[in-house]
Amino acid sequence: MRLTRQTNYAVRILMYCSANEGNLSRVPDIAEAYGLSEAYLFKILKPMMDAKIIESVRGRNGGIRLARDAADITLFDVVRVTEENFALAECFDDENSDCPLIDSCGFNSALREALNAFFEVLGKYTIADMVAARPNINFLLGLEEMEAVAPAA
Repeated sequence: MRLTRQTNYAVRILMYCSANEGNLSRVPDIAEAYGLSEAYLFKILKPMMDAKIIESVRGRNGGIRLARDAADITLFDVVRVTEENFALAECFDDENSDCPLIDSCGFNSALREALNAFFEVLGKYTIADMVAARPNINFLLGLEEMEAVAPAA
């Protein structure tokens, strides 16, 4: 299974907002940090706002922020909102499959089990976990200057 770019960028947006906790994040700043198009980021934000993962604050000093704590947003939440199709094979689409084994196929059952395991693993990881895995994320995203480390004596 291959996730779309939309999912990849959605996770990046959420990580940026989480790293920028306590502040509103501006789409131009996020786009610059990742080298992405603002227009494409706005397209990705819509389904995440509809799912109440991100909230928008309008106005001159507006921006976006997480709609709930980063520890409460799982990767599965993001994938469920950003991916359109989880059909691993033609037979996942019951309506459009012409296979006579559709209701009793072992292959279909194995793929469904694998997909459920995939979702279960994604449900174990949160946006907070992704940010915590990168201690220097704020520096990497241009949110703060790298602190000078004193040389070892």
